[in-house]
Amino acid sequence: MIRAGIIGGAGYTAGELIRLLVNHPQVEIAFVHSTSNAGNLLTEVHGGLEGDTTMRFCAEYDLKEADVVFLCSAHGQSRLWLAEQTLPEGLRLIDLAQDFRDESEGFVYGLPEMNRERIRQARRVANPGCFATAIQLALLPLAAAGLLEEEIHVTAVTGSTGAGVKPSATTHFSWRASNLSVYKAFTHQHLKEITRNLRLLEPAFGREINFVPMRGDFTRGILASVYTSCPLDEEAARKLYADYYATAAFTHATERDVDLKQVVNTNKALVHVAKYGSKLHIVSVIDNLLKGASGQAVQNMNLMFGLDEGEGLHLKASAF
Repeated sequence: MIRAGIIGGAGYTAGELIRLLVNHPQVEIAFVHSTSNAGNLLTEVHGGLEGDTTMRFCAEYDLKEADVVFLCSAHGQSRLWLAEQTLPEGLRLIDLAQDFRDESEGFVYGLPEMNRERIRQARRVANPGCFATAIQLALLPLAAAGLLEEEIHVTAVTGSTGAGVKPSATTHFSWRASNLSVYKAFTHQHLKEITRNLRLLEPAFGREINFVPMRGDFTRGILASVYTSCPLDEEAARKLYADYYATAAFTHATERDVDLKQVVNTNKALVHVAKYGSKLHIVSVIDNLLKGASGQAVQNMNLMFGLDEGEGLHLKASAF
């Protein structure tokens, strides 16, 4: 049985992570840390766990009680936490923040569709960003084949949970409902990890990635619409994607149009490609809290401990 600890247990991603782990047949949760909620029941913060657990948040914890620790605190806190710790030998870490996505401090970038074998051997994994996951899954087959030749154009829409649990002017229901807006155009922080990884696969790629993120009027999910010039015809492009993802546990290339309802509440990613003149158009969809965060973190844990990659993650989408 894998003993799991969680640091920073009050946010949306931590709530989803706890939901997955309490139902994982190979995992026992050792502790869930939250300074602000210490002593409170997990269910007082994460109401969806009612009936699943009677655990309480803790302020103090012993890392020796865990085989793996998930870091779910705000960006920047993971690096501070690591600098303050003396880690037990053999302890594995999975960071859900952006602190180590550059693979510093011995972390491996945790995108299984790119780094599966490296993740299997890793002691420390940096979980990818949600936008970064959706966009990279749209582009990995092209980069691996050396076919990224021109600028890349991306428009991607995310649900309100992508902004985290703390309320802000752009997450209030009265502002978000019946609304759509652009933010961080061409400057989003996930561009750094996307560019880095595409160039690892295709070192000659030096073009711009023009990324326009958008806030959507829904709670969870990301749809990324990506296009770039490509010399392949549609049939060859679809074969390229199908072959690349043939062994992927959760990412599927499909010839049908895709939408968010197919993936929300699951760890699936669906990718659809079509050719229009010289342009290849790729649409990818994921659940930002699962394949874009906590589901992928559990997928990485499974790989790190030699389990079936999909253990505890075969969640089904709603029919409606």
